[in-house]
Amino acid sequence: MTRQEALEILYEYTKSESLRRHAFQVETCVAAYARHFGEDEETWRVTAVLHDFDYEIHPSAPEHPMNGEPILEARGVSAEIRRAILSHANYSGVSRDSMLEKTLFACDELSGFISACSLVKPSRKVADVDVASVRKKMKDKAFARSVSREDIVNGAIGLGVELDAHVGFCIAAMQGNALAIGL
Repeated sequence: MTRQEALEILYEYTKSESLRRHAFQVETCVAAYARHFGEDEETWRVTAVLHDFDYEIHPSAPEHPMNGEPILEARGVSAEIRRAILSHANYSGVSRDSMLEKTLFACDELSGFISACSLVKPSRKVADVDVASVRKKMKDKAFARSVSREDIVNGAIGLGVELDAHVGFCIAAMQGNALAIGL
């Protein structure tokens, strides 16, 4: 599947601009890791673009992403991509074994948190976000309370990357693609 085909599915099922932006923010971080690890960037991009494609029609666990998986299968999305999408949900019962699976999980919550940190800056730009400000906001339980700090920490552990390095890597990726991701 190509990124363009994935975008068609995303736009068909996801009408919310904020949810689309989230997909692009996760994609930005996942694609940067694909380049870093020497992996197939197109496959990793497709996975990130599609990871929450069904959220508007299946907004609660366990429907998301399990009920979206047959839709993707019918559209010809590979088993590798579908498995990675299933594994990003802690409650799916699908373990995270591949680097793609680990990376999608590690970038999902963190990219959303970095986005939230950007939006409280006076400039509202990711260019003004740094590791220290993200780590400080992680301690504030009232800030972006729906974002799981535990998932952020466990994502870095799963990748085998120190948390500050992971946060810095994702900030840099998002800064490098700020216009396209709306930050």
